[in-house]
Amino acid sequence: MKTILASAYAVNPCKGSEDGMGWNFIYQIARFHRVIAVTRENNREAIEKFMRENPDELYTRMRFVYFDLPYYQRFWKKGSRGAMLYFWLWEKGVPGFVKKQNLQFDIVHNVNFHNDWTPSYLWKLEKPFVWGPVGHHPLIPAQYLKAYSKQQLIKEYATWLVKLLFWKFSPALKKTRSHASHVLCMNSEAPAALRLQAEQFSFMPSVASEDFGFNRSFKKNFTLISVGRFVPLKGFDLSILSFAAFVNSLPPETRNNCRLVLVGSGPEESLLKRMTIENHIENHVVFIDWVKRSQLLKLYQEASVFLFPSHEGAGMVVSEALSSGLPVICLNNSGPGEFISSDCGIAVKHQNYEQTVSALTEAITQLYSSPRQLAQMSANARARYESHFNWNRRGDTLKTIYESISQ
Repeated sequence: MKTILASAYAVNPCKGSEDGMGWNFIYQIARFHRVIAVTRENNREAIEKFMRENPDELYTRMRFVYFDLPYYQRFWKKGSRGAMLYFWLWEKGVPGFVKKQNLQFDIVHNVNFHNDWTPSYLWKLEKPFVWGPVGHHPLIPAQYLKAYSKQQLIKEYATWLVKLLFWKFSPALKKTRSHASHVLCMNSEAPAALRLQAEQFSFMPSVASEDFGFNRSFKKNFTLISVGRFVPLKGFDLSILSFAAFVNSLPPETRNNCRLVLVGSGPEESLLKRMTIENHIENHVVFIDWVKRSQLLKLYQEASVFLFPSHEGAGMVVSEALSSGLPVICLNNSGPGEFISSDCGIAVKHQNYEQTVSALTEAITQLYSSPRQLAQMSANARARYESHFNWNRRGDTLKTIYESISQ
């Protein structure tokens, strides 16, 4: 049994997304090895509370150590503002912290945040080094920003410019890549962006889910659900417009059986609500702020289809939806488009904005009009979760990787 030192900036067993991913990766490492997890001090309370309330014998293999930069280096960080800059500085500080703690370990693993443009510095600890899963978020195609302000367009291209500068000129990123014993890539575009050789990497999506439960009971109403931050990246404008075209095409007497549930919050909420009014579907769209996972589980179980035309290279909520047996309608991209298969969802190709909305509308109509296909896709979605997105699958892969680089 080896000891793995894992840097996990975000860890919270009570949350989803990045925080939940951090916790689950650490837990999966502990299935086969001891793990020392370096994380931020603000994660301590949630971790310790969860471990007290949910005892598990694997905790004997898990040790958390907490590290933050001095106040004068972080006073400017407020919530998500400056998160990526602080993460970069935090990662730079981890090796020195580890050396001062005199920690003993065999392998180092940079677990999150998972992106392909921010360097890791764990290679400085001179141990076999695993990086990732690292993901690649492609540039949002310009036609899919037309619903948003010019400021959003500028922000998107400015962010992309920063990424390009890192890929082309960052010595730290080049050293991260060259010193990595193995790179776990979340999607097919990451190896190309990092110019990795075939022997350097393997594919492993960071997304997975605990078992949300599969309820195959007949649903009288047809409910689409989308979950995420209300930002351009998530494509909620496409969700609203495609649902509007679908529901407005139905006979008036059947429309009340259809609804779209949007779970989340964010800066574009007012825009999205205005779009529902402009398209006369405000009585069919429900906005729900972030809820506890137990409540989200209930919403998944009440839904018929997961509508997620996101432009990202990931999508933790996709695995949650599959766990609940929800067919997924998404874009055919390197994120959700690679997570599903044609027997458990429909992936719409990139095209112009209006054509994309029409294709999404056709996909919704197809599943609405064929209860038999919807039921079969539901069963296939659950099977897809069990074969690809159960957390234990990730732990099995990590075990194989660690064994291969420590021989």
